[in-house]
Amino acid sequence: MSAGPSHSKIAADIWAVADLLRGDYKRHEYGGVILPFTLLRRLDAVMAPTREAVWKRDTELRIDNKRRMLEIAAKLPFYNTSKQDLRSIVADDKNVAKNLKDYVNGFSPNVREVLERFDLDNEITRLNSARILYQVAGRFAAMDLGSLSSHDMGYVFEHLIRKFAEDSNETAGEHFTPREVIKLMVNLLIAPDADTVAGEGQVINVYDPACGTGGMLTTAEDHLKSINPGVEVYLFGQELNPESWAICQAEMLLRSQRGDIQLGNSFSQDHFPGRRFDYMLANPPFGVEWKKVKTEVDREAERGHAGRFGAGLPRINDGSFLFLQHMISKMERVEGKGARLAIVFNGSPLFTGAAESGESNIRRWILENDWLEGIVALPDQLFYNTGISTYFWILSNRKPAKLAGKVVLLDARDQWEKMRKSLGDKRKQISEAQIEHITKLYMRAVDVAANPDDPDHGKVKIFGTRDFGYHRITVERPLKQRFEITEDTLTALENSKALARWDGRDALVTALRGTNGSVWRTKDEASAELLTTAMAAGAGLPGTAALLKAFWAAIAVSDPDGEVQRANGSPLPDPDLRDFENVPLDEDIDEYFAREVTPHVPDAWIDHDKTKVGYEIPFTRHFYVYTPPRPLAEIDAELRDLESQIQKLLGEVTM
Repeated sequence: MSAGPSHSKIAADIWAVADLLRGDYKRHEYGGVILPFTLLRRLDAVMAPTREAVWKRDTELRIDNKRRMLEIAAKLPFYNTSKQDLRSIVADDKNVAKNLKDYVNGFSPNVREVLERFDLDNEITRLNSARILYQVAGRFAAMDLGSLSSHDMGYVFEHLIRKFAEDSNETAGEHFTPREVIKLMVNLLIAPDADTVAGEGQVINVYDPACGTGGMLTTAEDHLKSINPGVEVYLFGQELNPESWAICQAEMLLRSQRGDIQLGNSFSQDHFPGRRFDYMLANPPFGVEWKKVKTEVDREAERGHAGRFGAGLPRINDGSFLFLQHMISKMERVEGKGARLAIVFNGSPLFTGAAESGESNIRRWILENDWLEGIVALPDQLFYNTGISTYFWILSNRKPAKLAGKVVLLDARDQWEKMRKSLGDKRKQISEAQIEHITKLYMRAVDVAANPDDPDHGKVKIFGTRDFGYHRITVERPLKQRFEITEDTLTALENSKALARWDGRDALVTALRGTNGSVWRTKDEASAELLTTAMAAGAGLPGTAALLKAFWAAIAVSDPDGEVQRANGSPLPDPDLRDFENVPLDEDIDEYFAREVTPHVPDAWIDHDKTKVGYEIPFTRHFYVYTPPRPLAEIDAELRDLESQIQKLLGEVTM
């Protein structure tokens, strides 16, 4: 979905204000001026119809707490009591700074809190000192930001944030998600519940723990109200970035939206403890480390499943699974209405982490609780800050009976169209028709997967939750060695750290130099001859088990035809030949081993004490389609044709 001309033009006009800032501001500082002034003008325009009514009511009231009465007069959840607006402020060019600060201070407390996140008071002072405040304020006063819908104004803010992020070498994707991606995500999240949502008296709570500028939340509400105009929707969110939070909070005020948007880190400052929600959705930043909040996260994990991170902790450089566990902890209980959630991930959470690692244990916990409903693979190059492949994970604690114990994998990587103009790394978009197609395909996934004649059969696969599990077995092979005295083994004896403090080492090494070049096929043969040689020279072999182990390690050489080394009658494993196999969870390990391993290495065995359980979701492997290489005759013919063309061109050059 490309932006329409109205908001594109306005975004361009706003961005042009940067021309006034050059010289007095660095490029990465433009956003600190343009974003709050854009917001200020938007608020100013929205208040225009009721501004005089608010002034009049403020004058009439003789009480201290006027807030609710003034909100009623404004017909908005905010107001401004100063006798100013942006146009009147710029009309008095000698007092712009004073009047603008007076205007900002006249806002209701909820708007002042938003504007304070931009440090607007100091920016006004700086602009005034640079003698450009009048020009900047005048540009914004002349803009028409009141006629834009909330949806279009969202596009304007997103365009500006992307531009400022590029100039600051920041990540635009940390702030917002392309609207068509949000729409598809919301469709997949809510489509199975359309009949329920359409019912009377519906009250729905929606939550986003990384809400950015609020695009996901507002799109979710719009979609819910398109199904049922009478539904009551409450939006809740938390955002780490102060500027993004301020824009989101302002958008909620402009929409008179019920709910609560909080500023802070969702991992370390959960502002909604104990709250549960009907729907949740998020696009957390990809591959962002959580080292800064490690202490708080570790403390929460120690609470086990009484806390939010009881299933395990992912590696420190990717907090994706922390967001997902956080959201799962806030699912409305199934005994009530239950909940559904959707989250955007890159490919890493599908398979990163070996068996019984933090990531694997989290996947296991999710699958064993039968919460994972489906995963949808999206086209690459959809996002502004990355061209990598991404996936929707859709979870529910009230999956329909036909999906009980099952997971839908849907490949939508071919559902895209090329954009007329790239935006950062975003070169592709999903059309309205493709959004509808993917949504319907997800809804009828079970039937499509069961029908080989369906044209989309190859795009959908259904698996049992245990199909993603495996036993990680350790395959050992016997340690086979010969024993020899060479310059290399003598050097190993001299450099052995374990033998460094044994006072008999130097004498032994000197005694053994006389046997340089000797080779023994068994340890017994070597032991007898080496002991005789050492004693004849007045030396001896090490007297403790630890020292003796170090001695044999120095003179032993791996040899596939050598003697099998044993301890207590059992063969010792060779660490260099150790291997691992992943055995499907529901397959008998011994039968698998006899079929897949023993025919190739008959002397191998399983170290059952090291067997681990792991879970991974190899999405691309399940949709891999083998493409046979081109016939050699076809390639040869093409090469001969190219050679002929080259010869012809060379002939023309030399003529």
